[in-house]
Amino acid sequence: MLTKRIIPCLDCDLSVPEGRVVKGIKFKQIKHAGEPAELARRYSEDGADELVFLDITASHERRETMIHVIEETAKEVFIPLTVGGGIKSTGDMKKILRAGADKISINTAAIQNPDLVSEGAREFGNQCIVVAIDAKREGDSWKCYIYGGRERTEVDAVEWAKKVEELGAGEILLTSMDRDGTKDGYDLELTRAISEAVNIPVIASGGVGKPEHIVEAFTKGKADAALAASIFHYEEYPIPEVKKYLKEKGIPVRL
Repeated sequence: MLTKRIIPCLDCDLSVPEGRVVKGIKFKQIKHAGEPAELARRYSEDGADELVFLDITASHERRETMIHVIEETAKEVFIPLTVGGGIKSTGDMKKILRAGADKISINTAAIQNPDLVSEGAREFGNQCIVVAIDAKREGDSWKCYIYGGRERTEVDAVEWAKKVEELGAGEILLTSMDRDGTKDGYDLELTRAISEAVNIPVIASGGVGKPEHIVEAFTKGKADAALAASIFHYEEYPIPEVKKYLKEKGIPVRL
């Protein structure tokens, strides 16, 4: 059985030159949580399986991702690094990969130009292309949001997940906007719906408050990886402690 991955997320506000990691609730109420390179080093040493770095205001501000911050962060880690935010072309992807990223995450640009998913997969390989889906519940379904959760689309999240797999995405980073930062647990119904709809790995994101929630993401949500921010940033549950708990619950993890 494949091991399940634990992935800290660095949501970065790059309005300051050196960048800063921030955390909010339902994509709002943002507060400072640390420095990107410093946190990246800690997580790499603590046994994180991968790291996600998201420039959360790049798309909204219509600017490119800050390359120098990615370079400084990449120097500190020896685990796979996924970078997203403001990526609009394969040229942008190339810059990010050269700066030290292993994978590219796209959301807004993928919805606005689905061909970018195929182009990126052809040029850099499916394993490099992660499509991020920011979804909010509407009745019995979920709609996709873009520009860092600021703009609603008519795109159905489950149908979009199927589409990006067809286009060549190697993985999906799925965030429940309803649960983001609440610490009430992942949206298991959303996570399971998308995990069952596709054959590529799904990273569950949004709402983790304790290790039990991560177990649920893997068992009830059928996710392949669990992403978390607050519980790691503020050292409520260090990664080694979380992995030990998962192992005791029968979840295959890399210790």
